[in-house]
Amino acid sequence: MDDLLESVLDYVRSDYTDYAIMINGEWGAGKTYFWNNQIKTKIESLTLNGRKYKTIYMSLYGISNLEEISKKIFIETTQLMDKSLRRYMSTHKQTAIPEYAKTSLDMANFFGVAQNGEKIDYDEFFAINDKVLCFDDLERANVDVIDILGYINNFVEHDHMKTIIICNEKELATKMKSENLEMKTFIATYLLDKQGELNNNDLPMIEKIKDRIETVFERTNDYERIKEKLIGETFEYAPKFDYIINGILMRYESNPGLVKFLRENSNLIMSTFKRSGTRNLRILKQSLNDFKKIYEMTDKFYPNTNKIVMQTMLIFTIAASFEIKAGKITKEKFKNIEDNEEYKSILVSSRVLSDNRQFYIKEFDGNYYYNFKTEYRFFKFIEFYIRTRIFDMKIFKRDMEDAEMTSSGERNIPAYKRILVEEYWKIPDDKFFDTVYEALDDVKKGKLELIDIAKLFVYYIYFYNNYLISYDLKDLKEDFITGMNIAASHSRYFPNVREELEKISIYNSSDDINEVISSFNDLNDELLEKEYEIKAEEVFKNIPMKMEQFYERFDKECMDIPIFKYFDPYQMLQRLTCATNEDIVIIRERMLKRAKLHPEVVKEEQKNMSSLKRMISDYLKGKDTTIKTVILKGFVKDLDKMIVEDEL
Repeated sequence: MDDLLESVLDYVRSDYTDYAIMINGEWGAGKTYFWNNQIKTKIESLTLNGRKYKTIYMSLYGISNLEEISKKIFIETTQLMDKSLRRYMSTHKQTAIPEYAKTSLDMANFFGVAQNGEKIDYDEFFAINDKVLCFDDLERANVDVIDILGYINNFVEHDHMKTIIICNEKELATKMKSENLEMKTFIATYLLDKQGELNNNDLPMIEKIKDRIETVFERTNDYERIKEKLIGETFEYAPKFDYIINGILMRYESNPGLVKFLRENSNLIMSTFKRSGTRNLRILKQSLNDFKKIYEMTDKFYPNTNKIVMQTMLIFTIAASFEIKAGKITKEKFKNIEDNEEYKSILVSSRVLSDNRQFYIKEFDGNYYYNFKTEYRFFKFIEFYIRTRIFDMKIFKRDMEDAEMTSSGERNIPAYKRILVEEYWKIPDDKFFDTVYEALDDVKKGKLELIDIAKLFVYYIYFYNNYLISYDLKDLKEDFITGMNIAASHSRYFPNVREELEKISIYNSSDDINEVISSFNDLNDELLEKEYEIKAEEVFKNIPMKMEQFYERFDKECMDIPIFKYFDPYQMLQRLTCATNEDIVIIRERMLKRAKLHPEVVKEEQKNMSSLKRMISDYLKGKDTTIKTVILKGFVKDLDKMIVEDEL
């Protein structure tokens, strides 16, 4: 950085220049920070022919026309000339005018009258040999970059003003190629058609269109030509990250405990930052700000937290921030992992069973926790905070208590979880058989959840195939199926089965595994039926006495499930006939709305819908005409409509 800084200062000190210089670097790498904290300070400390240097900085971010640039230059220049404003800023230790305040500057300055009646010193106003222009964020302007560079060239070529351009040339090239891509594609296709090349099969169509776009619209040559004329030197910004990170940590001096912890673990910060594969200091700053909140909450509620746990939280906060915010993964990768146990289960599956579908998690863990040994390394509350900006206290307390038990060794892990969550090779040889036997005994007695029995069977097949166990395969399979039948009596329905089983590479496996999984699916479906039956009873029992509760639960829980399939039509008739006329109308309307939104659900309810329709019709036979009988006849027509529409 010292070499780059000195090169910039050499350019500024030169008696005569007719070119600008460019500082090129990736987004978030600290280019603007480098300007504000080093280049600007050094330039403004220089004196030339008795005059102090002044800098005029402009971000081009969002600029939509060249006039806006002119306006910014005028405002910044006027700021330098206005003595009253200078005195105010000096007194209040202001280094720049807020954007909102700039719009209210008295434009009379331009006509020769400054604020408080002071005159502008035109010698000072028009002096250019002591000013340095800095244009930042070139690639983020909404103006054609060729036009901007041509505009800047006026200052450089005609006025010989010292000018520094800060940008990310890689993003600039991407932007130039992607501008008006739809229009470019249309015109390229039209030209190919006119030239009779559209149906020529010598090259793939996509490649031909791409080549034609580059031929007709490629502006790289225009950019290189004006850059060659305007830019005398281009410097690559490659910061010394350890120095910059040390500067970042200074902002936490107000919290002695936090800054002490961060400085003691600066090597972890640096190594995690490097392993992210980016140079984005902006994300690092954000992640350390997030960790500040995490540290303060931990210090408040769990002041005696193990040092290793705190270090792991620091690594995970930085790592998850880079993975999510740098766009390296979709948020769903972490979103679907509920806790550290599930995270480790995925790791075991990917390592033991060679499951490439979970390769990302294995890669993440191997990259960021390389040579850092810890049992607890996924914190759901941190992932949730980074992804949603919500600090969930319930998840926080659950994770912290679980992490403390895990790190202290107080947690007694059942045998089956040692197989599902821990790498099997970590089990001592003299304990392995006991662990396998104990887990199998729990399986046979149906003590485990259905989903755990299904997943466990895959590992036993792995052990069997690798001669680690000598059970008879047929007997082993029967033990697992028997255990699942017993477990079904106390287990709950498990949703998202396919996603869960895919985490352990269950599909496309052996016939034995598929048979066990088929039994699991049948039992899981039966559990779902039982859950729906219970839900139907709970929801419909609110008719007719607790209609508000019925409406609320029906709208929230029953719109997309076949709830009428699980409730006796005769009981439904009894409850309907006891309801008020108004409630019957509302129920009809809700059912029609539901049928329109979810016709596939009504299809499963057809049998009970037909029975209810017949029962209401029988009930109405011989009844005198009343408002209720008319409404119930309308109900029958609505049921008939839903059933007919379903049959169509």
